[in-house]
Amino acid sequence: MDLRALVVCADQDSANLLTLLLTELEMAVESVPSISRGLELVDNQHYDAIVFDYRPDQSSEEFLAHLRHSPKNHASVLIAVVDSEFNAAPVFGLGANFVLHRPLSAERSRISLHAAHGLLGGERRRAPRTRMNSTANVAYPGAPEMRTVLNDLSHGGTSLETNRRLPAATKVYFEFALPGERQLVRLSGEVAWQDASGWAGIRFLDVPRVSRRLIETWLARNAPAPTTRTPVLPLAEGKACATPSAAADLGLDSKPQTAEPAQKSGAENPAAVSSASNRRTDPRFVCKLGAEVYPVGRSVPNFCTVSDISEGGCYVEMPTVLSGQTSVDIVVSTPHEKLRFLGRVITTHPGFGMGVRFEFRDSTEREGMLRLLAVLAADPALDEHSR
Repeated sequence: MDLRALVVCADQDSANLLTLLLTELEMAVESVPSISRGLELVDNQHYDAIVFDYRPDQSSEEFLAHLRHSPKNHASVLIAVVDSEFNAAPVFGLGANFVLHRPLSAERSRISLHAAHGLLGGERRRAPRTRMNSTANVAYPGAPEMRTVLNDLSHGGTSLETNRRLPAATKVYFEFALPGERQLVRLSGEVAWQDASGWAGIRFLDVPRVSRRLIETWLARNAPAPTTRTPVLPLAEGKACATPSAAADLGLDSKPQTAEPAQKSGAENPAAVSSASNRRTDPRFVCKLGAEVYPVGRSVPNFCTVSDISEGGCYVEMPTVLSGQTSVDIVVSTPHEKLRFLGRVITTHPGFGMGVRFEFRDSTEREGMLRLLAVLAADPALDEHSR
């Protein structure tokens, strides 16, 4: 499925740069200079991402308010462009998912848009998912029928793991029984996203009335009950949606070296560290973020510093480490909010710290991580903040 983006920006140089960067991400881009024209398009067409040149005035706030009530684009990823000295907290309150700072830097903007694109291509679910394990028959034109396992279910879609590349622009037909039910569900869907590890997300298209009633009844009976966790951010229990990866892919299997400042390249320093020996598949950032680590099920925090982070994991500096494979909640502090992530300890280095792999519980956690990476890309000098 092709992703579409709308750029609403009066500054032509900035609009051209944003269009170029979004095109690099294989998105179809439409750019308009005026808010009035942007409102017309928002009302009539769907966009997966909208980049908006925000100014602290009434017309900008009206655009954002209108966008979040738009039937076609209320769930679109919103990227706001603001002045570098502007406090972005109100913009997040108006619905922005990411922020870019003026003057726009090609390298830093590229990293931030890459993070936003990861949210588009992955787990941006519009409805909560309920875990399940059900074998399904899957068919589509031009290929033999295959059997696979559906891992979760919502009113609007499901996810599965397959060793076959599914077609992006073709209806896919499903037949499966819900756990505990005898009657079969039959429906069609389309591929919303796929990744290199074999995971795919399916958006339902044509759902007969009988099948829809079966799904709604089963979800009402099996929806997870909300749980009470250590307070900071309320999180709904759900499927861990982190793409499975080995510790080596996260760069967490080697003893840490003394941290040194990232070297600048010309006028730019995006803080994304890369080298021939770097085996991480995601951009990583050198940082200094105040954090708290809680072994899952405990309420006493271990105060620490996150010194290295990517979408897949982070390095936590703390002298007394936890044992390997311990599940932990990590609470990271930024200037505007506290973000909470579930992780698992992969490597330990007593006296130094430990490597943690993220295991996101739901799309909200993953969106928070991508937003954090975008903040780090925009401000590589981000210092440790009070907890």
